[in-house]
Amino acid sequence: VLSLCCEACKKVIFHVPSELEADTLVGRVDLKECLQSAEFISSSDGNFKILEDGSVYTTSAVSLSSEKKTFTILLKDIQEEVQKKIHVSLVEDEKKKTRHARDTVLKRTKRRWGPIPSVMLENSLGPFPLQIQQVQSDTAQNYTIYYSASGPGIDQDPKGLFYIERETGNIFATRAVDREQYPSFQIICFATTPDGYSPEVPLVHTIRIEDDNDNAPYFTQDLFEFSVPENSKPGVIVGKMTAEDRDEPYTLHTTLKYRIVAQNPPVTPAFSLHGDTGVISVLLPQLDRELVPSYTLLVEARDMAGQPFGLCTTGTAVIRIEDTNDNAPSFKQTQYETRVEENRVNVEILRVSVVDLDEPGSPGSGAVYEIIRGNDDRSFEITTDKNTNEGILCVVKGLDYESAKQRILVIAVNNEAPYMLAPHSQQLSQSTSSVMVHVLDVDEGPVFKPCQLRLDVKECEEIGTAIGRYIAEDPETGNSEGISYRIPPGQCNWISIDEDSGEVRTIKVLDRDVAEMRQGQCDISVLAIDRNGKTGTGTIQVFIQPGNKNYPRITKTEYIICRDRKPICLTAQDSDESPYSTPFVYHITDRSLASMWKITRHNDNSVYLSPKDDIPFGIYNIPVSVTDNGGKVGENHITVNLCDCVTPTECNGKTRLLSGGNVTLGVWAILAMILGSLLLLLILITICGCCGSGVMHRHVTDDCANHNLIISNTEAPGEEVMDHNIIPLQNTNDQGGYGIKTGDQQTFEMVKGRGHTLESVKGGGHQTLGSVKEGGGQPMMDTCRYSYSEWHNFTHPRLGEKVHLCRQDEEQKHSEDYLLSYNYEGKGSLAGSVGCCSDQHEEEALDFLDQLEPKFRTLAETCVKR
Repeated sequence: VLSLCCEACKKVIFHVPSELEADTLVGRVDLKECLQSAEFISSSDGNFKILEDGSVYTTSAVSLSSEKKTFTILLKDIQEEVQKKIHVSLVEDEKKKTRHARDTVLKRTKRRWGPIPSVMLENSLGPFPLQIQQVQSDTAQNYTIYYSASGPGIDQDPKGLFYIERETGNIFATRAVDREQYPSFQIICFATTPDGYSPEVPLVHTIRIEDDNDNAPYFTQDLFEFSVPENSKPGVIVGKMTAEDRDEPYTLHTTLKYRIVAQNPPVTPAFSLHGDTGVISVLLPQLDRELVPSYTLLVEARDMAGQPFGLCTTGTAVIRIEDTNDNAPSFKQTQYETRVEENRVNVEILRVSVVDLDEPGSPGSGAVYEIIRGNDDRSFEITTDKNTNEGILCVVKGLDYESAKQRILVIAVNNEAPYMLAPHSQQLSQSTSSVMVHVLDVDEGPVFKPCQLRLDVKECEEIGTAIGRYIAEDPETGNSEGISYRIPPGQCNWISIDEDSGEVRTIKVLDRDVAEMRQGQCDISVLAIDRNGKTGTGTIQVFIQPGNKNYPRITKTEYIICRDRKPICLTAQDSDESPYSTPFVYHITDRSLASMWKITRHNDNSVYLSPKDDIPFGIYNIPVSVTDNGGKVGENHITVNLCDCVTPTECNGKTRLLSGGNVTLGVWAILAMILGSLLLLLILITICGCCGSGVMHRHVTDDCANHNLIISNTEAPGEEVMDHNIIPLQNTNDQGGYGIKTGDQQTFEMVKGRGHTLESVKGGGHQTLGSVKEGGGQPMMDTCRYSYSEWHNFTHPRLGEKVHLCRQDEEQKHSEDYLLSYNYEGKGSLAGSVGCCSDQHEEEALDFLDQLEPKFRTLAETCVKR
């Protein structure tokens, strides 16, 4: 909320008619007298509005009901927080009452208060003051009217240029006016009565300054520069020249015309100029930069559409002709001659120059040289000197005087940029020049032919083997007389060279398996020295060719073949390279074994070895020869353990000799026999105790029990023993058993046999339990004990085999041999009944119970039927 200080500034009285129409000017109040900067102007009466210049107008028709009407004009300056009031009183004009018949004068439709804009000629010559217009108000018929004006040219810059007569309303100009500075003026004219009443709305009057052609045209640039390629076609636009005129636009005073006044050089006109736009185009069909590099045009621009009385000016345009490659370079000389010593390399021997009319330094004049003939061996090379544009001829390979005493070269030249020929011009021809190069003879050293010699040496050649000859020639004489040879130190010492003959021999055995010769190649430099001490260098490349020095051998020589008799794979290796390695050929050298074993090819270095038919189990030592592709034979011995097993691990640790028929018991086998015997003894005692109490009352001798009961509280494994106490048993087949005699005691282990049954163990060519007693020992046990021992030794290992196969076979194929449907158990077994003990008579062969030690009597009495 602004708190403004409000005070009455002044009071104003307007004499007006009793009836006022809408938008009627009531009068004018000087607002600045009260407040210099009034931001807000308002009226307390809505029937009146106040303009910024202080003019008071009616907003609607007003009728003075009384002789006096008042309202207030409110002025506010918000920034200064100042508020002023002007009290306005409207008083009915008494004169107006006496003129009722003339009230209609105010309603005339044709009024002179709005004249057409005034026109004043620019740069008018006078005489001054010069009347240019008159303004009058129709209200002058009713009132005394005074005229006044304000605005630019009166009370604003340029001040004093115009004034208005107070009584007549005539407007005068006091001096000439420049239209380019003041094209027009807008002044405000007022018509007021002597008491300040304004019967007319302030009039805005325009005074237009009519243009005079007082300004000549001018070009926008002091110098116009253009460029155009040479040989451009006619009509190609080069550029545009632009001129301007400060006079009034869109009049003849600013309508310009262009024309070429002059051309330098003054030859055939090369360009045309569009008169209205100032665009320059190519006129001459052949612009040749080599003849005229640039043109200068003098161009005129004239207003009044180019009429002679128009004002004009001139401008300059410089047109540069751009170079194109329309000229071919040419040699200054058609023949050159030069000299060079033989064997000189990377030496400059000649410089050639050319003439090119194109612009120097441009791609159209840059020379590119080439040798088009006489340089088949590429002994020469020519390049361009960018600074001088000359061709530099160099020798990049040594020349040989003995081969050619002179060389003739043909050199051609072109430009870097492609040719751009003028229309209807002839094709340019390539410039060439010949160069004769004389080769000067120089005393030079020997030359090896060839400069690089390859010698292939077989591997493992003897020391001193001649592998080749490497000689050099004297270029002067063409022979090798007086030339000596030697190998500089610091190289691989594989070979030596004879000093006089150049014969090359080995000085060590060349073996590719040695570390220093593993790559099989060595480059050796050789020097040749003539009588004058001149030297020449050559290179010998020694390549070691692979030889057949190694025998093929089989990598693995020990194998185990189980019951399934699956073939084994024999693989041989040969350290030699092809063609002295694979393919290998295998043979079994022993005829008897060749009839039992066969070899089947697998690939170049492997075969399959498998037994023929149903040969006996055992260990076979098979001699196998392997022959490589070079014919070298390697002898190998393959040890095959043909074992009655399911997996090879079952035969590890057991050795069986096929020829002697002897068998060696393992430590764990002996321990198992001892534990099994104790278990069997305990079972027999239990069974015999159940046969009747009468038997148990027999007298038992303590010392006799020592021959049947063994102290076994020591469970450590024993040692394998092979001595004269081992008693071989009779063997009528390929398998058998054996007994071990230790003092007066005997133990027994059956050897597993494929397809054997209990009956075959008891007879059928094999040794029975009763034969163990031969050679001494205790009397034979009763029939029941022997039958159970036979059954136990037969069934225990076979049950273990079946369980092992069942665990390893996911498809359960092995279980088909013994897992059958419960309602069909097959035909009778060859093993017979395992319950043999139940078939024995209780009173039969139990005499051994009479010899038990006292410690077992209590056990026997417990088992007696009561």
